[in-house]
Amino acid sequence: MSDYPADLHEWVSFDDEDGDTWQFDLTFLTSNYGCIYGKGCPGVFTELAPEYEHGCCTYGAHFVDKEDRQSIRAQIDRLEPGEWELAERAAEMGGPIFKNSDGEWVTQAVDDACIFLNRPGFEHGAGCALHQAAVRRGERPLDWKPDVCWQVPIRFDEHTDDNGHTTFILREWKRRDWGEGGAEFAWWCTDDPLAFNEDRPVWKTSRDEIVELVGEGPYQRLVDVIREREEKAERGHAPVFLPHPQVRRRTPS
Repeated sequence: MSDYPADLHEWVSFDDEDGDTWQFDLTFLTSNYGCIYGKGCPGVFTELAPEYEHGCCTYGAHFVDKEDRQSIRAQIDRLEPGEWELAERAAEMGGPIFKNSDGEWVTQAVDDACIFLNRPGFEHGAGCALHQAAVRRGERPLDWKPDVCWQVPIRFDEHTDDNGHTTFILREWKRRDWGEGGAEFAWWCTDDPLAFNEDRPVWKTSRDEIVELVGEGPYQRLVDVIREREEKAERGHAPVFLPHPQVRRRTPS
């Protein structure tokens, strides 16, 4: 284990029928990463602050486009009295969504956290009011939340070269993806073994999110690759998956 580069990841790549390329971070997707919001998450302040139960809701959310904003406005209208702790505060502020000085559409922030975040002591417990409302109705949280909120810590990028060839990349969300501010976080979930204790791999626990990003076809091809690899490993004909760097950190060399 000690001979591996500190952040070594294994990738799988294939081309689709259109000739475009899909690349998946196999190390992250086969890891036992799991969100630990409400289970000791230290948050993303400049100092560790698990007692606030902010998770990565600090600073609010940025919207990717108009459709993203409209989707959230529609879900806000579905919230019932008592589900959203800061509903009255949002009304006083002119609404929960606004355009900041940089021209970006974002959620309002109250006391250093997103206005949709129900705080500790709230009747329904701490957590995103939109996420909680979705769970309460038996619906998918990803259909209720801003795109960035349900995607993290999965990152989906695409790049098209001068010849029109597009490469789609699905990987873990790293500090650098937050810009300069990411370096100031006292803690980031994919940087620490604390968040790697799920009993199932990411490609299973985050199936809905991955399919929403890449589509059913590429996801199924990924699954086929993983399962074939697992079957060969069971027969002793292929190596096991490379452990995530954070798992390697807690494994004696």
